[in-house]
Amino acid sequence: MSNSNRRAVSLSTDAIQMIRGLIIGEVITIVLIGGLWLWLRPRLFVSNRPDSISSQNPATVSSLTGSTFANVNDMPIGAFNYGGSTAWASIRQLVDSQIQYTRPEFQLLYVNPTDSSPGSGAGIRMLLAGELDFTQSSRPLTDAEQAQAKKQGVTIEQRQVGMDGVAVVVNPELQVPGLTVAQLQKIYLGEITNWKQVGGTDLPIVPLSQSPENADTLLFTDKPANQQNFGSQVEYVYSTTEALRRLKTTPGSIYYASARGVINQCGVKLLPLGVSSDKFVSLYREPVVQPNQCPRQRNQLNLSVIKNGSYPLTSPLFVMIQQNQGQAQQVGEAYAKLLLTEQGQRAIAQAGFLPVNSREVAAN
Repeated sequence: MSNSNRRAVSLSTDAIQMIRGLIIGEVITIVLIGGLWLWLRPRLFVSNRPDSISSQNPATVSSLTGSTFANVNDMPIGAFNYGGSTAWASIRQLVDSQIQYTRPEFQLLYVNPTDSSPGSGAGIRMLLAGELDFTQSSRPLTDAEQAQAKKQGVTIEQRQVGMDGVAVVVNPELQVPGLTVAQLQKIYLGEITNWKQVGGTDLPIVPLSQSPENADTLLFTDKPANQQNFGSQVEYVYSTTEALRRLKTTPGSIYYASARGVINQCGVKLLPLGVSSDKFVSLYREPVVQPNQCPRQRNQLNLSVIKNGSYPLTSPLFVMIQQNQGQAQQVGEAYAKLLLTEQGQRAIAQAGFLPVNSREVAAN
């Protein structure tokens, strides 16, 4: 082969290698840019999925901390354990899933107790035992819980993020116009034992309840969970699910629970409540769905009667944060900040609760 031909082949080979190198370089660049985009996307944009929505003591209302989950700074990175109130179930399903989508660096794992039913009390015990980074509660701390925290040298902050209604449910065949809060309390104290005493038929009352220490709602809101002092006739159930099964088969039974957990159930009905018998207020949103229409249609919660204070029995929603100056405190505060953004408050309303920023009730 002549020298000129060798030079031509050499140039051709060099050109091919150069082109190959350029192509490989471009592919690597595209992969790097694509990976960077996937990592940054949740931090730059709020989810556009259909279900997405664009410290203090218990008596105070928390202020908003920003507009969206993406605006919250200093988020811990890692996987963290939390637990507590079953009344928060819809928040975990809706709000927490949005947090996971928008802030994937902040992973949350709900942990059930091993020695009791899940609930506010169990979550607080697990928090004090160091098993959780924070917990969700639908009642304030009891004196005993505060004393236990003090004994361990820590303080638990109760950061309120919403409000729930306490619903009273009975067998759908029971005909009673409603109950006053005082009558309801007397039923659980054992002072009212027959429905004829409150305008119903001659039928024994069977009051059902979770153990007050584990329950997510309190009947006597002026007393801590360990001082509810129910009568001996109260029958205790493991969960709201068990109570709902009992209500369907026991005509005289009654149960109280988070409104969000029972409002759309077909086999029970809510009783209106009032401070006096001439002002009963229902948690059902009008028009009320009749039993023969369910489950094609389901009743919805009327948040406006909780917002305006006309419904007499409510329960605050707290994020319980251990003030230990460590990771657990940082994680709990970050979660509370997320729920107190405008996006978080709208999502809490969509989950069926009244946000502490009551303007967000319009999202419901």
